[in-house]
Amino acid sequence: MATNPGSDVTLANQKSVPSENLRTKKLPLSEEEVFYMNCRAAYLTVFKSSLENIISKDQLCLALQHAGRSPSQKTVNKYWTPQTAKLNFDDFCVILRKEKPTSKAELLKSFKQLDVNDDGCILHTDLYRFLTKRGEKMTPEEASTIINLPDVNADGKFDYIKFCKLYMTTSGQCLKTALEKLQVDSKLRRQQFGSHMEGFSERGPSPIPKPPPRIIRNSDQEAFSNKGDTRASLLSTARKFKASVSCTISMAANSNRNSTLIEPNLKDWPCVRARGCFFLEDDGDTVSHQYRMHISQRSLAHLTIKPLNLTQVEGKVSPWLSVDTALYILKENENQADFQLICLTELQNREVFGWTGELGPGVYWLIPSTTGCRLKKERKPVTEEAQLVCRDQSGELFLTQAFRAALSDVFDMTDLDGNSLLSLEEYNFFELRTSGEKCDEEAWLLCRENFEMKENELTRQGFMDLHLMEANDREGDPRDLWVTLCSLGYNRALELTEACPFVIDLHTERCKPRVKAVRMEASRGQLEKATCQSVLLKGEARAMDDDEKILVYTRSWDFRITSVIENKSDSEVIIHVNNELSKNCVNNRGLPVFAVEVAPQSTMVCQHVMPVDRRQEWAHHCVYSLV
Repeated sequence: MATNPGSDVTLANQKSVPSENLRTKKLPLSEEEVFYMNCRAAYLTVFKSSLENIISKDQLCLALQHAGRSPSQKTVNKYWTPQTAKLNFDDFCVILRKEKPTSKAELLKSFKQLDVNDDGCILHTDLYRFLTKRGEKMTPEEASTIINLPDVNADGKFDYIKFCKLYMTTSGQCLKTALEKLQVDSKLRRQQFGSHMEGFSERGPSPIPKPPPRIIRNSDQEAFSNKGDTRASLLSTARKFKASVSCTISMAANSNRNSTLIEPNLKDWPCVRARGCFFLEDDGDTVSHQYRMHISQRSLAHLTIKPLNLTQVEGKVSPWLSVDTALYILKENENQADFQLICLTELQNREVFGWTGELGPGVYWLIPSTTGCRLKKERKPVTEEAQLVCRDQSGELFLTQAFRAALSDVFDMTDLDGNSLLSLEEYNFFELRTSGEKCDEEAWLLCRENFEMKENELTRQGFMDLHLMEANDREGDPRDLWVTLCSLGYNRALELTEACPFVIDLHTERCKPRVKAVRMEASRGQLEKATCQSVLLKGEARAMDDDEKILVYTRSWDFRITSVIENKSDSEVIIHVNNELSKNCVNNRGLPVFAVEVAPQSTMVCQHVMPVDRRQEWAHHCVYSLV
């Protein structure tokens, strides 16, 4: 918020600057510390606390899988005998020291024993006989699941080389997912795990726990030293994927078969325009403005959303103009907590997405959305930092031309109603994004006394002068100015790369709608629910093989594909997602292969997929496997 230039407390003081402590680099972790971190991550994926004990074979098996292992029943039985009542975290660490992750070479060696033709494949008849008749036997249903896995079976043969690659990717992803879950929760990182605490301020060797007597038994000594036969290794590999389902969708170049946006005759229709912006968070999530709309009577309506074309440098294309946009329209019910999905802008005309239909009287929520396929965290390093302020010959500070151009664009992004003035409410969206605080009425009055305003709204020139005052308060130090710019999506070259301004146009035939931006919210929450609902209503559902409680819904438009996973079971599941056979595709996850965790009795958006180049054909081929 703005204050008197003579005051010691200024707007600039509200900007947050990372502390030196946060910049302090940690020493690299030792091998021992990495081991215990992996143990902790896996254990806390299954249990709420390290003080909880493993009380069943299933819990032990699940914890080992999250640690990147693939234990056979024979392996589990080594550590869970009829006399075992429970195992603690220290016991778990001892087991992980003994049970090393299976290497790709070991897996290939196990399968190669059945490869009579030495061509990387095993006949289904030979594989079925091996899995159901020898060693640790599978049931016929389990064996059929392996033989029916997509992408690794064709023409009566099992491609074990592809399967080993799939297995290794999934094992690594299980451990990676567990580590990411640990890293985002500071409380979990500070927990005490058995006799081990993650405290690296005074770096020393981590203590190695003594194996409890009840873990290492005389009868187990031979089992510890023996990695087991190849049948057990093959069986554990095959059981890694309990069920799977595949999806294949092919699209023609520049396909607009059913999604062309046709604009009705809008002459004499009342119109309201609203602006907003998508901002990328540090974790890759997206935040955007959301709006309430009031319609007084039933009317035909036409709604569109598109990227906002701001002031352009001649010959330079702004990256956000290619970002995909969408708008969900929800009806607010009487309790104001339950929203009904009305529609989604799924018709397209170039960069414009729209919807035309009838809306009854009432209050609606307009929730903008972007898939994240095109709006991503910037990876290209900036070689030269732009200059924000300079001094003239008399020593007076002034804003550089490049910085003034960027501030002018920021002003347009903040001007949500497009009237070339900033109201207090609009300015507070800017303040909340850049400083996390609001400007109150008293501070706004000080702004009015010191900066140009019209009808109690800040002008573009006043906005410029406010930032010049901030630069003067810091004696030309641009660090706080950069905090502001970076939070708005600018890089150090003054390019808007991690934000996408957009504009919404609303035309109604019989009455003028009232629209107001009311909050900024992440893509989770109500938007996640609306996306899931739209896909479940019109998407194609596929159940996992032999597991009707895990469903994959896929909905395709000419310009994108969205998949949602529904978990009807009473336990959390991990789904391995493989897009490696897709062509000319990009997804919002940024990886061709990844895994997602789906909570019990819930739905979640798994991925959005779009073409890299719409001028070429694109094909989405995905295999979803239950781990």
